[in-house]
Amino acid sequence: MKEQRLIIVGGGFGGLTVARELRNAPLQITLIDRSNHHLFQPLLYQVATAALSPAHIATPIRSILSEQKNTTIMMAEVTGVDLKSRLVLSRDQTIPYDQLVIATGSRYHFFGHDEWKPFAQGLKTIVDATSIRRKVLLAFEKAEIEPDPVQKQNLLTFVLVGGGPTGVEMAGSIAELAHHVLTSDFRKIDPQMPRIILIEAGKRILATFPEDLALRATKRLQALGVEIQTRTRVESISSKGVQWGNTQIAAHTVIWAAGVIASPAGEWLGKTVDRTGRVKVSEHLTLPGHPEVYVIGDTACFLQDHQALPGVAPVALQQGAYVAKSIISKLKGKTQKRPFRYRNKGNLATVGRSFAIVDLGRIRLAGFFAWVTWLLVHIYYLIGFKNRILVLIEWAWAYFTFQRGTRLILEGEHSSNASTPRPSKKPERN
Repeated sequence: MKEQRLIIVGGGFGGLTVARELRNAPLQITLIDRSNHHLFQPLLYQVATAALSPAHIATPIRSILSEQKNTTIMMAEVTGVDLKSRLVLSRDQTIPYDQLVIATGSRYHFFGHDEWKPFAQGLKTIVDATSIRRKVLLAFEKAEIEPDPVQKQNLLTFVLVGGGPTGVEMAGSIAELAHHVLTSDFRKIDPQMPRIILIEAGKRILATFPEDLALRATKRLQALGVEIQTRTRVESISSKGVQWGNTQIAAHTVIWAAGVIASPAGEWLGKTVDRTGRVKVSEHLTLPGHPEVYVIGDTACFLQDHQALPGVAPVALQQGAYVAKSIISKLKGKTQKRPFRYRNKGNLATVGRSFAIVDLGRIRLAGFFAWVTWLLVHIYYLIGFKNRILVLIEWAWAYFTFQRGTRLILEGEHSSNASTPRPSKKPERN
């Protein structure tokens, strides 16, 4: 019997889990990704704030799957899917499949204000992270030699839009970098001058965490010098900075962490999507009417207890493992009867040095022991023994020396946005 052809589109947590779980299956597996590496996104903000090198959290997909004889890697950009002919379409060729897994992730969503993109840097890729790192470090270099106090303040003002885990972790890390790490290296920058502002439209930050833990995180951020603006909707982002209501903040660096939208997979498949572009799937994570097509991770809208599952790594990991078992059942001539069920093992977020919050249901932690838990969990899920050791070394060095080892400004690093705005000369604040 001819081996079935399985195409996996996306080398993130979900797609990679499917491939690894099927390493011994009688399949011809092709994993397609437009990048050649798997990225550990939960630590991407540490690359952006010079705590880690990109190589610490990214591993070539070919290296990860090098010993899987049933798997071929293809670096290509998928442009569509022909469901009737069972073909995956790329810019250069078409690839036939018998079974298909779509795990293409998400991208940042500016809520209809795409004109903000050139001025608000998102954080989804290594290019984004190194672009933010370069911009933050250059801001200090320029501020050191800037004679105009207004321009100096603009350079040292950092605005983060979005009070979820990404925005909170970025804000805490930038605050430590600005107030404790970099200012000791500069002679003409007052350690109190850097200004970090976190903007959240909701009534509080970290809305997915229990309120008591979110309050602890809020107090910690404020202790680090972060200004938190809740119940605040951004009205404009431009070269002049950020505006809401009658308040205009002139800022050299604006980072967007406010919302995401799914990849264009819904357009490829021509199926029903939710308001964030996620494809609505069955209880078995299959495309309605197409049991040979699975959609998982940030690309899938899966309802559990009448609520759509969040686009986080644990969901993608568990969905990937479920899909692999379902495919094995099909190969054995059986049907997967048990619907997918996500087990929430807890939520974690770190807020600067040696402080984190952990929600494990009945168990809630905040502080140093929560931070140690956060460290262990992230080390465990990092791919590759070498990466785990390197990250541990970097974290130990930063913890004991208050230094960060990747503060390099490299020529050739560039923003994924169209341009880098120049700060406004006259900030107006209420």
